[in-house]
Amino acid sequence: MNRIQVVAAVIYAPDSRDRLFIAKRPDHLHQGGLWEFPGGKMDEGETALLALVRELREELGIETTEAQPFMQLVHDYDDKQIILDVWEVTDFQGEARGVEGQECRWVAMADILKDDSQYQFPAANQLILEKLRSG
Repeated sequence: MNRIQVVAAVIYAPDSRDRLFIAKRPDHLHQGGLWEFPGGKMDEGETALLALVRELREELGIETTEAQPFMQLVHDYDDKQIILDVWEVTDFQGEARGVEGQECRWVAMADILKDDSQYQFPAANQLILEKLRSG
């Protein structure tokens, strides 16, 4: 099975830890059309933090100034295994936006975490959502 190392960011709004920044996966990608915590694949020899900073700069146009590890998880899809290193981003410079044309938005955490949320996430993100629910 193909293994992919990925970083993801739980990005808190500068003015409130009750709002998070999420992005919608393009339809043509694996798990396309679902919402996700921004991030991406780690490059060979790259640390998780360096990958996180690079991915958020490339995808969202922000410079991460404060981030700490949140959790690590492994998820098996039928065709690949995702090794996910998740970080909390509590401070950044710039205005987060979809640099690559992806749909992005700030959303209330409560709207993401409710059982009937309009925001559907990939299976690999479910443990992140559970940890956010538990506080």
